[in-house]
Amino acid sequence: MRFGTRLSERWFNAVLWLVAFAFAGFLIGLGSLVVGDLPQVEHRYTLEQFLDRDRAKASTDALKQIRQQQDDNRRASEQAQLALDAARSATEAARETFANWLKTRDATQRVDQDPGLIARTDRLDALKAAERVIEERLEGLARSGLDLSEGEIPVRSASADLYAAAQQRLDAAERGQELRVFGYRLALTLPLLVIAGWLLLKRRQTRNWPFIWGFALAAAFAFFVELVPYLPSYGGYVQYGVGVIATLILGRAAISALQAYTERQKAAELRPDEERRTEIATDQALQRLAKKVCPGCERPVDLANPDANFCPHCGIGLFEHCPACEHRKSTFERFCYACGQTSAVQPTPA
Repeated sequence: MRFGTRLSERWFNAVLWLVAFAFAGFLIGLGSLVVGDLPQVEHRYTLEQFLDRDRAKASTDALKQIRQQQDDNRRASEQAQLALDAARSATEAARETFANWLKTRDATQRVDQDPGLIARTDRLDALKAAERVIEERLEGLARSGLDLSEGEIPVRSASADLYAAAQQRLDAAERGQELRVFGYRLALTLPLLVIAGWLLLKRRQTRNWPFIWGFALAAAFAFFVELVPYLPSYGGYVQYGVGVIATLILGRAAISALQAYTERQKAAELRPDEERRTEIATDQALQRLAKKVCPGCERPVDLANPDANFCPHCGIGLFEHCPACEHRKSTFERFCYACGQTSAVQPTPA
């Protein structure tokens, strides 16, 4: 709660904060579009751009030829297998016929059938010989298929090496492109962050503070959300390295700020009481008193003690008696709430 702040003023401040957030939201949306479109300034790389076209074409043609020969060999093997199956079926049928004929001959014991025996035997031999020819053709096709498979290995290996080399060059080019795009984003967002920091340091108390805070929020979002995720990794070294540097810078700044604050507080505690009270805003002083800390040095004080009129740590006056009605009141209140008398020492208005 802000003591001494008018109700209407608090509502106006709330509305102005809404304006600040709305302004930041529109700037963030606009910045996201700009940052998202930055990669379009670079052309997109493809693997074919880094491939040795002549060698790749020769390798591709050789692979196509080998695969065509393999397909032809496969079809020829399938046809030969069908022919072999048919030859084996014919041989088996002839063998069964011959066996039946032999049974008949043995039953009749007719010598005049000997020429027929020789002819049938010759026919079986011919069928078996035809079957063997097909088997030899199948064996030859199998050897040809094996030779084609062995010949395909070096061609495939050479082709894989070509594409691997092209992929390495593509990866290197894409890394360079990512660095350039990151540089574009950095060149856009870092100045915005610097300007936002300067505005917050120098202009945040002006009448246009909602726009300054909105711009600062948008700049911080653009830098830490739109830029940091695109920080190159290089195995994590960059992120951790940047984290270490940022931590050192922020830690050093925090240590320096703490030392400067301590020195200011020590110097302020040496100044006269009335001078120090005039430099503390009324609202700020009353807020600190509500938290039971000294408005000057921010150390805890016992406000329940009716005799505790001064801070035991820095000596600043906390309570006094109204010169008009002798009522005990805070030294940081501009008017006595018992009689309305103006304080002798006027604190800084909120």
